[in-house]
Amino acid sequence: MENKIFVTSPSMPGREEYFNEIADIWETHHLTNLGPKHKQLEEMLREYLEVKQISLFSHGHMALELLLQAMDLKGEIITTPFTFVSTTHAIVRNGLKPVFCDIDPNNFTIDTKKIEALITCNTTAILPVHVYGNICNIDEIDRIAKKNGLKVIYDAAHAFGEAFRGIKIGNYGEAAMFSFHATKVFNTIEGGAVCYQDESVGKRLYQLKNFGFKSELEVDGIGANAKMNEFQAAMGICNLRHIDTEIEKRKKVAIRYRENLKDVTGIFLLQEQKDVDSNYAYFPILVNEHKFGKTRDDLNVELRNHNIFSRKYFYPLTSEFECYKNLYNSNQTPIALEISKRVLTLPMYSSLSLIDVDRICEIIISLK
Repeated sequence: MENKIFVTSPSMPGREEYFNEIADIWETHHLTNLGPKHKQLEEMLREYLEVKQISLFSHGHMALELLLQAMDLKGEIITTPFTFVSTTHAIVRNGLKPVFCDIDPNNFTIDTKKIEALITCNTTAILPVHVYGNICNIDEIDRIAKKNGLKVIYDAAHAFGEAFRGIKIGNYGEAAMFSFHATKVFNTIEGGAVCYQDESVGKRLYQLKNFGFKSELEVDGIGANAKMNEFQAAMGICNLRHIDTEIEKRKKVAIRYRENLKDVTGIFLLQEQKDVDSNYAYFPILVNEHKFGKTRDDLNVELRNHNIFSRKYFYPLTSEFECYKNLYNSNQTPIALEISKRVLTLPMYSSLSLIDVDRICEIIISLK
């Protein structure tokens, strides 16, 4: 029986390193409520991400949902359906209307040529998504937003640690959300963060993630509970010490995939982006069944038959889910719809051996 290879595997520090990091929690009994580990990780991330202001959260989803609330947005937000459903949920749960823009077939991020046609008098913001570590067309999004008086909030769940033209990605737009879920390049088991420009947004975020408290005895708004606890923060502290090494290991995996699959007819690989320091978050391929001879689903099944678990990610589009499909016509985003039916993310994580990468690729090539 061949060993199971999953689409992702969390990066974790050595057991002793983590145990040593959490040992003093038994002395302080400080488990949550913005404790010393939380504050230490916040400062480490501020330095690593090269941002001025950051706020940590229990989950990436709550970070995005509460960010939208903190910015007091109304009306419509232009975004993409080619994303994890959390992005759309965060918009809708704030009483806002997502307006779906199609994606660029070359990098799967929002197609900036199609944004302006979707802007109405009700549009208040653009919420682009950096996908698989591919960065949106930041310059054009900034131009469109300034021209039309719109806010820009980036879903940067896939873009931790990345830089564009030497500037870390959390510095673009009014704010950016990062996910620290276990499957991400950097994890705090569960968790997330918001990097923001306006100090008033930071103050509002603090209240919203802490029940609406303004001070010890004052609650002047309705908040949630989305604070990162000390055990999460400790995992983040440990993982951040090794993040550059982890990304370098991912890079080697990505290079090996490219070497093996670059000439396979019917398999499309995303090109590496110019001026982007990648984190190699995912390794997606597109399967052209007419040229490859098998469908994406055929390939997915064949890999599973060999205990290799790839993922149809993102499929379906968020606009195709039961809770949204009667509200939207996915044919209005035809490129996103087509790519969702052909995309397959192959296993990608720092501890994936190059021997296993070769085995995965051999199975793919054997189906030709």
